[in-house]
This record gives sequence, C-alpha cells and structure tokens, in this order.
Amino acid sequence: MTPHREAVVSWVVVLAAAVAAWGLAAATLPLPEYYLPPPTAVLAALGDLVAKGILPTYVAESLRRMLLAALLGLAVGVPAGLLLGMSRRVADFFYPLLNFFQSVSGIAWLPLLLVWFGFGERTILVAVNYTVLFPVIFNALLGVRSVPPIYVNALRTLGAPRWRIVRDVLVPGALPSIATGMRLGLAYGWRALIAAEMLVGAHGLGFMIFNAQNFHLTARIMLGMGIIGVLWVVLDYFLLRPLEEATIARWGLVQRRERCYGGWRRSRCSWSRGP
Repeated sequence: MTPHREAVVSWVVVLAAAVAAWGLAAATLPLPEYYLPPPTAVLAALGDLVAKGILPTYVAESLRRMLLAALLGLAVGVPAGLLLGMSRRVADFFYPLLNFFQSVSGIAWLPLLLVWFGFGERTILVAVNYTVLFPVIFNALLGVRSVPPIYVNALRTLGAPRWRIVRDVLVPGALPSIATGMRLGLAYGWRALIAAEMLVGAHGLGFMIFNAQNFHLTARIMLGMGIIGVLWVVLDYFLLRPLEEATIARWGLVQRRERCYGGWRRSRCSWSRGP
C-alpha cells in the first residue's frame, strides 16, 4: 500500500471511530438533543441544506473569498518579501513596523474595518488578506536570504543584469519558502475568514454557523464545523502540501543555477557586458 493510501485509510479509520464515539455519547449521555445532536441529526441537516441550495451557496462563497484573499496576498506579499530580502537595510528599516502589524490579528481590525467599509464584502476580504499577507512576506524574505551568495556573485561576475539575477536565482531560490508561506498564510486566513463571516454577517460558512446559533440549531452548527474542517484538510493535503513538496523538490537547491555551473546549456547562463 502506498503512503498516500495509508494516510487516506488512517483518516477513514479515525473518522469512523470518532463518529462512533460521538453517536454512543449522544445516545447514552443524559443530555437534550440540542446539546449534543446525534450524527443522524447532522446528516438530516446536511440533506436539508443541500436540498434547499443553501449549503452549496455558502461553501462556494467562502471558497471564493479565500481564493481572492490568496491571490491578493501573493500579489502583494511575494514582491514585498523579495524586495525586503534583497536589501538588508530596507528590511531592517521596515521590520519593526511589519512585526508590529503582524502581531495585530486581522480579526482585531474588524471593528475598525466595519467603521470604514461597513458590513460588506470588502471588510471580509481586507481582514482575510491582511492575515494571509504577513506569512507570505516573511517567508519570501527568508527565501531570498537563504540563497547562497556564491550564486549571485557568480552571475554578477559573468555580467548578468540585476533583473536576470532576480529572475533566475533569487526567485527560484525563494520559491520553497514562498510555498511554505502561502500554506501558512492560507491556514491562518481560513480561520480569519470564518470568524469574519460570523461577525460581519455576510453569506458563507461562518455566517451559517453564527446564524444557526441564534436559533439553537446545534446540528447545523456541528455540520458547519465539520465542513470547515473537511474543506481545509482536503485543500491542504491534496493541493497545498503537494505544491509545497514539489516546489521544494524542484527548486530547493536552486537547481537551474546548479545545472548552469555544471556546464548545462552554458550559453543561457552567461551574459555579455555590452560594448
């Protein structure tokens, strides 16, 4: 059995054991059903929400917001981290400010964002993007700093312009750290998204849970919690983790430059200084 299949089987076994323990507790403990609904009640809530079209809409809304926040976080965080990584003086200047804002959770910004933008989509996206941003910035910075200086110095000796050094050495060398930062940022951002949807009161899984709490619909709350966990596990295990591992395997040692110095397609690895 492959490691991938072993992991899936382990998940199924653990999940089945947890559901069995949950059902046993719901059947034996002297508690009202709205305190601890049985698995059958949660399945009934699932069928009801799917039949009404509510659950697919909320899941799609949360995933759409997460995708937008991820794209914005990468679009801003990667260039910022690369620039800071290339200049230690600039990084030292901005580090206290970045460290301060990193310590302030995106959820802590929600009251102020509500004053600025109101109860709407923009408030949620800003809060989640803020949360995603800092792991990407700091990991991109770390990735640039981890590139061995010998590669950069060798290309400078060959007359490579700065933009070629950035494109062919610094960016590939930083990619493993950027992938790790993206994975961490999305993990933090997913939690921030659910909390923001609860507080702002828009559509989404967080809103579904918070709205169910107002009516003591415990089965719907537990359903929402389960879907949040399952979606993240699927996203992380089947997309983010393989992407991170593939990036590390491909670029972890700045492989393009190693081939270059080993004589592979030498013509692509040297530049003339011009007349």
